[in-house]
Amino acid sequence: MSEVSSVWIHVVAAVIYNSRQQILLAQRPSHKHQGGKWEFPGGKVEPTETATIALKRELFEELGIEADLPSMQPLIEIRHIYPDKNIHLDVWAVSQFQHEPVGKEGQDIAWFELAELASLDFPAANQPIIKKLLALAS
Repeated sequence: MSEVSSVWIHVVAAVIYNSRQQILLAQRPSHKHQGGKWEFPGGKVEPTETATIALKRELFEELGIEADLPSMQPLIEIRHIYPDKNIHLDVWAVSQFQHEPVGKEGQDIAWFELAELASLDFPAANQPIIKKLLALAS
């Protein structure tokens, strides 16, 4: 039996809103960890980066958008243990950005209404984000 790693991977994610208050999601490529599931865009924080700088970089790399740093709002922090890795997920709300999002890494992206999120397949670490968004809306 293998021991669970004590290393935590710091990951940032964005709940990106458009002017109609829809939320942008990306579908994980099938060959990646949690492949085929929908997720909030983002990625790993490099050792020299703050969470917001990492998120701005990741959103540009993945979606081609320029997120407005001063308007980003912290939403929730989650620590989740998967069988093969420990994730520290730092989630931010992003409603101000330039350019139209596109799946620059070949991933499918789509805008969803908040009510639709509960019916989608997400990685387990994303469930607290959805609960938080639903609680804020009620």
